This record gives sequence, structure tokens and C-alpha cells, in this order.
Amino acid sequence: MLFKKTQSIKFLQPTMESFETIVGPATEVHGRLVANESLRIDGSVIGNIEATQGKDVSIALGRSGVVQGDIYAFRVLVAGRVEGNIYATERVELHDGAEVRGDITYGQLGIEHGAKLNGLMISRNGEEPKGMVDSSAVFQANWAKIKSR
Repeated sequence: MLFKKTQSIKFLQPTMESFETIVGPATEVHGRLVANESLRIDGSVIGNIEATQGKDVSIALGRSGVVQGDIYAFRVLVAGRVEGNIYATERVELHDGAEVRGDITYGQLGIEHGAKLNGLMISRNGEEPKGMVDSSAVFQANWAKIKSR
């Protein structure tokens, strides 16, 4: 194993990492959230979370974090609950205690023991399909391939 389990879990417990914006555990956001810089969620977001295209924005969901909507980002780290699809151009990490009810489109995927996924895992294989620059388009292209099988 490359990382000790305590290191990855410690990262997603409520602390003050170098995230530009933190949605605290007592906060609930309703609506579309657009992040220009890395974002940590320990509260609830009801709506989609989108990172600005072309930026290496990470979205981290702490143990108490809940998202009811889709997440579009460069890197997505989950220790809480997501009820929606995740589209990550670089990497998705599901830590112990994570629960995802939706599909995951990813470049790389890391899953710790104790994480739950109810959905499809769709690898981008490190390739960007021609003419497609956002991860939702990649998801749609991959979904079309799966349905045609």
C-alpha cells in the first residue's frame, strides 16, 4: 500500500486544510455551486457542484458532508455521502465511510475498504475523446458505448 490508512482518513476529518472555501457542518447550500479553487464540504449541498473548466480544482467531502447533485471537478475526494454522479477528469478517491449513489467517471480511482458505491464506474483510460472537453460529455460517450454492447 502506498499510503497509510490513517493518513488518508486524517485528511478527510474536519481540519483546516488549504482549501479556499469550506462549507461547514452547520451549513446547507441550495443551488448550483461553481468553484474556481479547491472546495471542502462538511455540511450539505443540494444542487450540482462544478469546478471551472481548465483549472485543477479538488472537491473534498468530509465525513459529515452530503451532496445531493452531480459533482464535476479535476479531483474528487469522498468520505461522506453523494446522491448523484461524479465526473473527475483526474482522480476519484472513495474513503472509508463514503457512500455514493450514482455513477463515477474518472481518470484514476481509489477505493478504501468500507466505501460503498451504488452505480457504474466508468474509466476514461487517460484518453480525452476528440471534441469533448468536459467530463459530462465523456460520461455520455462512455454510457453510449455501454448501452450498445
